[in-house]
Amino acid sequence: MARKITRRKFNILAATGPAALLAGRSNLAFPAQERDGGRHPEGVYFDIHTHLSPTWGSRPGLTANGLLKWMDKHSVAQAAVLPLVSPESWYHPVSTDYVLRETRAHRDRLVPFCSIDPRTINLSGYAAKTGLLKRYIDAGAKGFGEHKPGVAINDPRNIELFAACAELKLPVLFHMDTHRNFDKPGLPGLASVLRQLPEGVFIGHAQGWWASIGGGVTPEQMQQYPSAKVAQGGAIDKLMDSYPNIYGDLSAGSGANAVRRDIDFGRDFLVRRQDRLLFGTDYLEPAQKITQFGLYEEELNLPGPVKRKVFRENARRLLGL
Repeated sequence: MARKITRRKFNILAATGPAALLAGRSNLAFPAQERDGGRHPEGVYFDIHTHLSPTWGSRPGLTANGLLKWMDKHSVAQAAVLPLVSPESWYHPVSTDYVLRETRAHRDRLVPFCSIDPRTINLSGYAAKTGLLKRYIDAGAKGFGEHKPGVAINDPRNIELFAACAELKLPVLFHMDTHRNFDKPGLPGLASVLRQLPEGVFIGHAQGWWASIGGGVTPEQMQQYPSAKVAQGGAIDKLMDSYPNIYGDLSAGSGANAVRRDIDFGRDFLVRRQDRLLFGTDYLEPAQKITQFGLYEEELNLPGPVKRKVFRENARRLLGL
C-alpha cells in the first residue's frame, strides 16, 4: 500500500525541487547534504527574526499556530521569536513573558528571545538586569532582542545591558536606524561597543546597519533603503574584518535590499561572509509580503555549503541549539 505524505512534508519536498517531490514516498525529505541526522526539525531555513503578537485594535494578531503554518509553507524548520518591549518598537508592546508563554508548547520549532529596555528605571544597575535575564533564560530564552530602544548604540545604559548579555551568553539582535540604537555613518559607536565587549555576540539589523554595507553613506541613508550600486569601503565589511563578534541578520526590506540592490556584490558578500550571516524574514503579521524566499531561491544561486551556513547552521551555532 502506498505511504501517505503529510501536508508539511509535501511543502518541504516541493521547496527542495521536483526530484525530491517525486521521491515523496521516501522517509528522506532532503538530499543527504541537506540532512543533519535528525537533530532538528526538517526544513531548509532557520529564521532568525520573527514575531508573535495579540490582536491590537484593527491590527491583526499572529498566533503561534499561524506562524507555524506559515513556516510549513516556506520550509522554515525553526524560528527565533522576538519580543518588542521599547515604546519605539511597534504599534504596541509585545512582552518577553508573552513570547515565552506563547512558544512554550512549540519549543522544538519556536525559539524564544527576551528583551529589556535599558531605560527601565527599576532595572537600573547591572545586578538587576542580570537577575531578570537569568529568569528569562531559565524560562527558555536563547537570545536577546529585538533590541530597539531610542538611544545611541553606545549609550552607557546599552553598554551595561550588553555586558550582562555577554556574561550570560545571550546573543544580542539589535535594530539600528536614525531613531533606535542610532549611530553615525561608518558606525563608530558600534565599533566602540564591539571593542568594549569582545566576549559578546551582536547581530545587526535594519536600515542603519544594512545601508552600511556600502561606503559613502550619508546620515539620511541610515533611515533609507539605498538603491545605487554598492560603493566599496562599507562599514560592515570593515567591522567584520576587525571584530569576530558581529553578525548580520538578513531579514526585512533592509536585508533584502542590501543584497538585491547590487546583486553581484550581494552574492559575493554572502559567499565572503558566509560564517557571519543569518537568514531571516521579520515576519510579524498575516499576509505580510516576504521577499527573502524568492531572492535566495531564484536569484542568487548560492553554493550548497554557503546556503547551509546562512540558511540555518550559523543561527543554531550562535544559539547553542
